[in-house]
Order: sequence, then C-alpha cells, then structure tokens
Amino acid sequence: MDSITFDINDALKHYMSDPATISTPEADSNLVDCENDPESLTNSLINTVLNPIVDSVAESPDAITRSSSFDSLQFLLKSSSILPTHALSKILDLVVSGLSTEADIIHNDLESDEQELISHHKQLLEVFGFLLQWTIAAVETKAAEKSSTAPAARGRGKGAKAKASGKDKDSNWDSSAQLQTALDIMCKVLKLKLSKIFLTTSERDTFISLFTRPVYMVLESEQRVKSTAIRMHAFKVLCIAVKHHGHGYAAQISIVQNLTYFEHLAEPMAEFLHILSEQYDYPQLAGEILTELSNKEFNSNDTKGPKSVSSFIVKLSELAPRLVIKQMTMLAKQLDSESYALRCALIEVCGNLVADLSKQEERGDNHKSQLNAFFDVLEERFLDVNPYCRCRTIQVYIKLCDLEQKFPKRRQKAAELAARSLEDKSSNVRRNAIKLLGTLIKTHPFSVLHGSQLSQKEWSARLDAVDAELNALKPPTETPGLVDTKADQTIDPGLVDDATVIESASPEKPMTDEQKIAAVRKAQEEAATSEAIQKLTLTRRYYVEALKFIEVLHGATGVICQLLGSKNKTEVIEAMDYFEIGDAYNIEQNKLGIRRMLRLIWTKGNSDEGKGVQNHLIECYKRLFFEAPDSYNANDAANYIARNMISLTFGATPAELTSLEQLLSTMMKANHISELVVSKLWQVYGVQKREISKSQRRGAIIVLGMLATAKPEIVVGEMETMLRIGLGGLGRSDLQLAKYTCIALRRINPTGRQAKETNVQTSKLPNDHAVLIRLAAIIEIESDNKEWYGVAEQAISAIYTLSKHPDTLCSEILRRKTRHVFAQRTAKTPEPEEEATQLQSPPPETTTEAEPKLKGSIALSQLLFIVGHVAIKQIVHLELCELDFKRRKAESEKNKTSDKPEDKAAKEAADDLDMIGGTTEDDFTEAMTHIRERELLYGENSLLANFGPLVSEICSNNTTYRDRNLQAAATLCLAKLMCVSSEYCEANLPLLITILERSKDPITRSNVVIALGDMAVCFNHLIDENTDFLYRRLNDKDASVKRTCLMTLTFLILAGQVKVKGQLGEMAKCLEDEDKRIADLSRMFFTELSTKDNAVYNHFVDMFSLLSAEKDLEEDALKRIIKFLAGFIEKDKHAKQLADKLAARLPRCETEGQWNDVTYALSLLQHKNEEITKLVTGGFRVVQAGA
Repeated sequence: MDSITFDINDALKHYMSDPATISTPEADSNLVDCENDPESLTNSLINTVLNPIVDSVAESPDAITRSSSFDSLQFLLKSSSILPTHALSKILDLVVSGLSTEADIIHNDLESDEQELISHHKQLLEVFGFLLQWTIAAVETKAAEKSSTAPAARGRGKGAKAKASGKDKDSNWDSSAQLQTALDIMCKVLKLKLSKIFLTTSERDTFISLFTRPVYMVLESEQRVKSTAIRMHAFKVLCIAVKHHGHGYAAQISIVQNLTYFEHLAEPMAEFLHILSEQYDYPQLAGEILTELSNKEFNSNDTKGPKSVSSFIVKLSELAPRLVIKQMTMLAKQLDSESYALRCALIEVCGNLVADLSKQEERGDNHKSQLNAFFDVLEERFLDVNPYCRCRTIQVYIKLCDLEQKFPKRRQKAAELAARSLEDKSSNVRRNAIKLLGTLIKTHPFSVLHGSQLSQKEWSARLDAVDAELNALKPPTETPGLVDTKADQTIDPGLVDDATVIESASPEKPMTDEQKIAAVRKAQEEAATSEAIQKLTLTRRYYVEALKFIEVLHGATGVICQLLGSKNKTEVIEAMDYFEIGDAYNIEQNKLGIRRMLRLIWTKGNSDEGKGVQNHLIECYKRLFFEAPDSYNANDAANYIARNMISLTFGATPAELTSLEQLLSTMMKANHISELVVSKLWQVYGVQKREISKSQRRGAIIVLGMLATAKPEIVVGEMETMLRIGLGGLGRSDLQLAKYTCIALRRINPTGRQAKETNVQTSKLPNDHAVLIRLAAIIEIESDNKEWYGVAEQAISAIYTLSKHPDTLCSEILRRKTRHVFAQRTAKTPEPEEEATQLQSPPPETTTEAEPKLKGSIALSQLLFIVGHVAIKQIVHLELCELDFKRRKAESEKNKTSDKPEDKAAKEAADDLDMIGGTTEDDFTEAMTHIRERELLYGENSLLANFGPLVSEICSNNTTYRDRNLQAAATLCLAKLMCVSSEYCEANLPLLITILERSKDPITRSNVVIALGDMAVCFNHLIDENTDFLYRRLNDKDASVKRTCLMTLTFLILAGQVKVKGQLGEMAKCLEDEDKRIADLSRMFFTELSTKDNAVYNHFVDMFSLLSAEKDLEEDALKRIIKFLAGFIEKDKHAKQLADKLAARLPRCETEGQWNDVTYALSLLQHKNEEITKLVTGGFRVVQAGA
C-alpha cells in the first residue's frame, strides 16, 4: 500500500484557498465515478468505501496514511455539502477515535527518544489534525444549514421522527455529543509534550491552529455557544493552547475580531478570560486585550462593534473585577469616546468595581483613592451629553444602594444629583432619577439610633435636644478650668517641686490622700465630660446629615409632583411609587404628592397606558389607606380603613374632592370597600352620645355620598339617620354637615352619567315626604353664615332630584321666604304698594341701627339666591320632562309595532300621551321652549316673574343698594335668570356687561364670566357679538378672574360655541403669565386647539400681530410664546405659506424691534426659501427720506 507524503503547509494552503482544489488521485474509483453525478453517492456506496477504512484505522492509526484511505476521506469531505449526515458522523468518529488512539501511543512512545518514531508521529498528528479541522468545518456548515431550516421542522411529533429514520436519518442527527468528544480528544492531544514532537515554534503554531481554528468556528455559531457543555469544552481547548502552547497572541487577535463581528460572543469571551485567569493562572491575555480595546477607535457609523465590546467589558468587570481594575487607567480613555455604548459600559464597570472594592476584606493602601476615583467618574457622568449614559449612571447608583457599605457622603451627593436630574429633558432620565431617590430612601443609613422614619420635624427636634445638651455641658468644662488656673497662679512652681521632694519624708499622709481622691475624681469628671461632648458632637453630626438628606427629598417632592402630569406614563407610575415609599418613611412633604396623585384618576383610559395609570393609582391608594395591618381583626381593620377614608377629606380642595369621589366610586364598583367599612362610616356620622369633631362627622358623610355614586342603596337605607343628624339639630349648628348631607341625599336618584351606568330605578317622592319637608325647612332657617348659600344650593338641587313635583314645593318655599323678608320691612316702612315696598325695602335700614340692616340685606340676598337657583333648576327640570316624554313616546311606538295584547299598561300610557294637546315631539319641544321663554319670567301666574324686575333694579342701582354681598347675590341671580329666557337676557345684557367691567368684587366678575359662558351656549346669537368683553378679562388684575376667564374661553372655543376672530393673541399672552396655573392652562388650550383643523396655523399671523404690538410683553417672553406656537406648525406647506406672509411684513417694519420679531418667527419655520433667507441676511435697513 502506498503511503502518502503529507506536507501540512501545502495542504493548508490549498484548503484555505478552496478545498475543492485539493487533488485526490488515489481515491476509491467508485467515488471518483460519482464526481459528476452526485445523486449516485448513496449511503450504501459510501459505507462500502468507509467501512474498510474504519476497520483499518481501528487496528492501527497508521492506516490513515495509506494514500487510498486518505484520498477517499479527502474526496468525501470535498463533497460534504451533498454528503448524508450519517456519513459525516462516521468520518468524524473515525478521525476522532484514530486521533485518540494515536495520542495514547504517542504518550507511551515519548518516553523513548527515537527520532524516527517522533517524525512519524508528527506526520500522523498533522494528518489527523488536518482531517479533524476539515470534518468539523463540514459538520458546522451542515449544522448551520440545519438551524436555518429548523424552525419549520421544530414542531414535528414522534410519527414524523419514525418516518425520517427510514430514508433520512440525517435530519435528526445531533452532532453536539460527537463534537464534545472531539474537543475532549483535542485537550488530550494538547496535554502531550508536543515540544518534543514539534521542534520549531512555527511547526507547533501550525499544528495548534489545526485545533483552535475549528474551535473558533464552533464558537461562531450562537446555537453552539448556548450549550454550556460545548462552550466549556471549547474554552478548555483554548485555555490549554494559550497556557502551554504559546497561543496567546493568536487568541488575542481572534478574540478582538470576534468581538467586532459576533455580538453573541461578547459575554462568552469575558467568561473565557475569567476561566483562563482563575483556573489556568494566565491573566496576561485579559490585560493585553483590554489594553488593545482601550486604544481602539470606532467608526462613528459602527454600532455593532462598540455594543459588543461594551457587553464584553461589563461582563468581565462582573466576573473578574481584579483583572479590569488594573487596566482602568487605560480604559478610562474611552470615557471620551464618541460611542455612547462604550461610555455606558465604563459607567457600569465603575459601578461593578466599586461594588467589588466595598466587599474586599483586606484593603490596600490605594483602596480609598480608587473608590473616590470611581465615584468621581460616576458623579460627573450625571451630566453626560447622552441620555442613555445619564440613565446608566443612575441605574448603577440604584445597584450601589443595596451594598452593605453605605458611603454616606457619596449618598448625599447622589441624592442631590438625582434631585437635579428630575429636571432632565429626557423622560427616561427623570424616571430613573425618581427610582434612585426612592431606593436611597429605602436603603438610607440613618436607622441606627431611632428607627427608619425620616420625619423632618422629629429629626429637627432631636438636633435641638442635642444642641441643648452640648450647650449645657460646655460651661462646666470651663468653670473647673477657671478655678484651676487661679489655684495655680497662687502657688509658686518651685514650691510644688519642693513639696514633691519632701513628700516621701513628710508624715502628712491623710491630707495627701484627700487631695489624691479629689484630683482623681476631678480628672474622671473632666474625662467623662469630654467623652460626653465627643459623643454628642458625633450624634449631632449624624442628625445634621440626616436632615440634609431629608431636605433634598423635600426639595425633590415639588418637582416629582409636577412629573405626575407627565405625558410619559411610566414616569407617572414611578412618581406614584416614590410617594408611596416616602409615605412609609413618614416624609411630611410626600403627603402633598399623595394628594396630587388623586387627579390621575381622570387619566384618559382608552389606551392600556391610561388604564395602567388608573389601576396603579387605585393599587397605591389601596395599599396606603385601604389595607389594615395583618395583626388587626376584621372589626379593627374596618375602623382603621374608615378612619383613613375620613382623613382623606380633611383640608381637601373642591378639585381634590371631585377626584376623590371618582376614585372611591371606581373602587366601590370594583368591590374594594366592604359593607363593614360602610357601616362604620355611618356609625361615625350618626354618633350622638360621644363628642366627635365636626370634621370627622363631615368627612364620614362626604365619603358616604361619594360611595353612593356607585351604589345608591348605601344612602337609601340610612335616610332616617340623615334626617336626624344632617337635616336635624346637628346640621343646623354645622351648615357644612347639612350641605354634604343634601349632596348624599341627591345620590338616591342618580343623574346624568351615573343614571346610565346604574340599574337602579328612580323613585320620586311626594312633597309631603319627611325628607322633602326637612330639606325645605333647612333652606328656610335664619342664618347670617356664608355657608348657608352652599346648603341652600344643595338642598334645592336635592329637592329637584327627589321630588315628583319640585316646582310646587319650591314655589311654597319662595312664597314663605318672600313673606318673611318683606314682612319685617313693611312693619318699618309705611308705603302701601308692594312694588314700592320691594324696591325701597333696603334703604330704610340706613336710619335704623346696624343689626337689622345687616339682617335685611342678608335676608334679601338669600331670597335672591334661592330665586336664581330655582330658576336654573327649573330649566333642567323642564329638559328632563322633555326627555322623559320622548322616552315614553318612543316606548309606546315600539309597543305599538310589537302589538302584544298583554301590554295593557303601555297602551294606557300611550292613550295618556295622546290626550296631551300636542302628541308630536316637535309640539312638545315648542311648548317647553315657550314655557322657558315666556312663562317662567313673564307669565301672569309665574312666581319668578315678580323677581325679574326686582333683580335688575337692585343691580342697576348699586349706590342705593350698597351692600356688597347683596350686590353679589343680585348679580348672580340676574345672570341665572338671563340663562332662562333670551328676551330677559337681551334686555339685561348691557347691565351685566357693565357690572363685568366696573364691579370691584373679583368673585362677582368671575361669576359674570361664567354666566356669559353659559349664555354663549344657550343664546349664541346674543353673546357672539360681545365676546370682546370676555377676552378683556384675560387682562384682569385678579388672578382668579383671569383663570376663570381662561377656563371659560377654553371650553367655549374647543367646543366650537364661539367663533374666534382675532383675539387668540390674548390667550397666547397667558402662556407667560406669572401664575403658573394660568400659564399651564393656556399651554393645555393651545395643545388641544392644535388638534382641530389647522387652527393654530389659521390664526398664527393674527396672534403674531397682536403679540408683537403688545408693549408690556418683554422680548424674551414674546420669543418663548412664538416658539411654542410655531411648534404646532408641522406641515411644510403651512410653514412655507406662513413664511411668505411674514416675509411680506419685513419691508413694512418701522422699528428694528418689529423687524427682529418677524425674523425670529421666520427662523422657527422650515420655509427653505432662499429669497426670504436673503431678505433676512440683508438686515434691517434704515431709510432716510430725502430733504
């Protein structure tokens, strides 16, 4: 048999360029015949060629050098792409087992130094190595093909496998077990004393590369790397090659290349270097690679490279921080890298190294300086230009918070930086900053002495106490000193010395003993005092640091409150969590945030995000207020929850109460509030034997009223209690209690949206029902308390909600009240005519003493208030009658079509309806409009008709009727009556506008603004011409009037109730208002307006003209407004058209200021017009007319 003459370098050269070029002259003739006909290369044919080779190599590895065997194997490997995997598996087995046997033989033969044997072994090793490299490459190519088509085959069942086993075993062949064996044998070979076989370095390197090359190839496959067994085997081969066979430099090149091209190898390569360093004691390679990476500059377009290098460095710093710390000075260069991914990585590395240093037992000299250096890097990265880097810095600090070592000074700095980051422009950074502050609170280091609470009040008290103790201790330390010095001055130093000398001889021992004792005692006292001072000074420092930390948190709370209004929902959720944490640690300022959170119940819930915010709010409130400690029994828990619910109402603004109502009714619907808690609330409300605070009783009924919006039965069952308490003696002495009781009573019959949502059948009460009698009585009580108005308003509303015939009941109330008001007057004034009495009723009071005057104007104010509110409620009542009529009519129509004989009741109802004069809906609507327009304020039998002239008289004669409250009540009444009838409205509109312009009372002006808004909806044609008067209030001196006006106009404009002419500029001026709430409202208005058909674009030029001409507006403020408005011009077409319009103004500008305003506006629009650019660059030209 011919033996081959194998030259490894030559073979590799051909293999590397193209394996197909390798000649195989001695291959089995059967195989050569298949060269041009791949189909005929069947399993049986391959087996007839392979089996003899397998047998011969099994006998002796030398058989591989037979030219026919070697060439046949080479031929099969050349055709590996069309080879069945079964054959590949056989070849791999053959090569691996041959190499293994050869390795055993070499191990024995190396003991004897026979040169011939050694060169023979060298050739054999090279042949096997070469074949193994080729086979593994073929296997990997096959595996890659298989994994790319795998997903389709993944779901096969057992049946499919059985079918496949017949013809195509290869589809299920998993080569990983064989691959592991191959890698094992490589290790076995590498453990031989190869230096005896390969004498020169180049020979050794060539041979080693036969093993490492396939290993790197295996690692290129992500699937392979995921298998821990294969990964570890591959690492082992590389570790031995690096450690014992000088593969270090080649490995360095390969690893750096791998990091650049294969993202999945970033972390495995770090793992490899860690193993190499720990188990093979070879840290040099990691050092070299880190040095190379720290000098590497990445192309700005390359995102892949920096990303995988970043993952690699981070992973390495987690696994082997000691390796990285040595190279940190080099790596720090990359902090200036343009790639943010690399900067992020180094930030994380710093964090990992700090964590490692803090855990070290034995600490070197430079331990502290290293820690400081890393912290300095982290602190400066809070201001990195890239938001991802800033986020990563904050995330690193969040991890560092959990370390056992607390780093108090650094924590304080981190808290300050995080508080500053709350104002970052990136929402991601803000969100993480909130999270960091929350984590700093949870892990704060001030829980050693007094538990973990962070109440500023308590800590300040502790600090004051320590200061007091210190001050008390210091004087005593000085007084002994004073005594001492005086004593010393009287004694000559020489005398003392003599005494010491004589002492031994002198017999005066008792004296010296006493002195000794006194001296020792004194020394002890001084020592104890100084020790106490030292201890107190340290305690004081501890308190000061705690207070510093609390101050930062208090400062941050305000900003986080603002972030509750962020558009980014994850940020909002993070802010809620922060307030919840802060509440657990009793940080006072957090109560504000928890209150502010309530408004989030209105978050639009159409998206998952919106619902997420609402649900998160409910969960937060549940944990904060509705979950009692586990140790409580059911009764205690109910008491605890009821107390919490009542406390939510304390000091709440009307807006907060509205939000709380929405929250509680949502929770009630979801059954989060038990029956037991509701009964506890009724107990608090109904208790009479024990004294309880007004606010508690009020709180209970407020909460019950809120819960009743979701479940009216809560109130229905307790009517007796409400009559006894809220509408009885307690209600009369506490009018707010009466008011909230009326609100709760209104919930018995849900109205509006609630009526649609609940299935409760509304039942109206007759006018002689106890509830209605009590409601009427509470309206008529005599009281000069301002709170009476609130009670009257809610009581009238309750009557209209509950009564079958509210108009008759209210008529009686009005009659009685009128008699009561004017009866007093008639006694004093002799005029016989009632009208004269009415008009002149207040003047006589000027002659009488002060008290009756007060009573008279107040009584009249109250009467007018009732008149106004009844009028408004009557319109609503008419509208509800109309709706009810239409509903019944529609039902009767439906029943007619179904025509079932059993529906007698419906038939009768239909007959009733037919008996009404106008059976059609239009007739009914007309009748209602007539009542509203002509009957209520002008009808002969109408009670309200008597008051129309009276009210206008009082309002128009404000010098005669001077009382401020009376004027306010009369104006309100006038405004309400004007909403009833367009005729009355038209007649009195000039009067109302005069009051708006001239009234000195901001509340009156606000009321008129709201009334004009209502009239704009009712009688648009009357108000449309007078909107200027409304816009003028945007310049009102009083912020509350301004805010009311802005809200009213916002509603009217967005709802399309008034046409906008040129006045939007007035709204735009509010963007720069001193009152933040007004500025925010205006911002919200324009944001909403921008969603309506190019509205901002249509009015931009008008707004710009008005703003530019405004003298009181500073230039910077003008620029900010224009910039904000220009942000809504998104379409290029619009930007160009606006630019043309504005550019046309440039030649007409009279002052440089005007010119600058126009050019600034142009700079904000993407016009891309060269002529305009030319005009602008030409600058403002002052043209002087010739003489």
